Amino acid sequence: MANYLVTGAAGFIGWRVTEMLIRQGDTVTGVDNMNDAYDVRMKEYRLRRLQALPGFTFHKQDISERAVLELFKVQPFDAVINLAARAGVRSSTENPWVFVETNVIGTLNMLELCRHNKIRKFIMASTSSIYGADPAYPTPEEADSDHPLQPYAASKKGAEALAHSYHFLYDLDVTVLRYFTVYGPAGRPDLALFRFTQWISEDRPVHIYGNGGQSRGFTYLDDIARGTIAAIPLAGYEIINLGGHEVISINDLVRLLERTIGRKARLEYHPPNQADMRSNWADVSKARHMLNWQPQVSLQEGVRLLVDWYNSERTWVSEVLTP
Repeated sequence: MANYLVTGAAGFIGWRVTEMLIRQGDTVTGVDNMNDAYDVRMKEYRLRRLQALPGFTFHKQDISERAVLELFKVQPFDAVINLAARAGVRSSTENPWVFVETNVIGTLNMLELCRHNKIRKFIMASTSSIYGADPAYPTPEEADSDHPLQPYAASKKGAEALAHSYHFLYDLDVTVLRYFTVYGPAGRPDLALFRFTQWISEDRPVHIYGNGGQSRGFTYLDDIARGTIAAIPLAGYEIINLGGHEVISINDLVRLLERTIGRKARLEYHPPNQADMRSNWADVSKARHMLNWQPQVSLQEGVRLLVDWYNSERTWVSEVLTP
């Protein structure tokens, strides 16, 4: 049995990673500041699920504040899994400061926690957005990541660089996981799959920015959580993509949702948003080799699981704000 600190525990990925760790017999201390980056009811839902599990302890704290170091200064964690983040390419253009505070300063604080507490392992969440404009597809980890297009991606690049410096200076084992377009039950309401599911289910207009030809390699939540946990034993410094194996255009995604939900979408097209990536598609050869990992949940199955969850929680989730 191991003992882990998971930051962003009430977040989308942090919630599922924490659940899986506890169900395999580990204990988890979760940290989340429960901010209002998106409708907080979603985080409260996830947190209630976690607080019902034995072996979970929660602290409402902000990792960008140095006081968090004092809170955990005597805790014997086996690893820090740093999943707390401000995410979103569009919103990062509106308030870049908060992205630097959480993604860079918060990461620095967690690295300092590892250094002072002699915690040997640090995992951090990064993003496919770091690859910038027009990388090779599928995109390998060696692709250029020095030209991010938004403050969000830039803040993650800064966090990666900090993590490498702590590996070099203090021999900290670091694994950076670059996630590609994660979806699933209780997902972020600012992302396409949740929004489209809600809008189609409630007969609201479906807003598409651009012509809908842009594509994504969607990755089901459980696959991402499994890959994150599989990275815990790795030593040294590694950057690894975790991403979906099925790439689909936004227009085709809407058609898949229409079939799954059983009703037509009312589409409204808008000019493209400059912060959006045209496509993403992960080369996961390294994850297969180093983690013995590959996506297991097909897009069709994952969308069905999301829609089933939505229908089961519809009384409240239909009112969740979708920007």
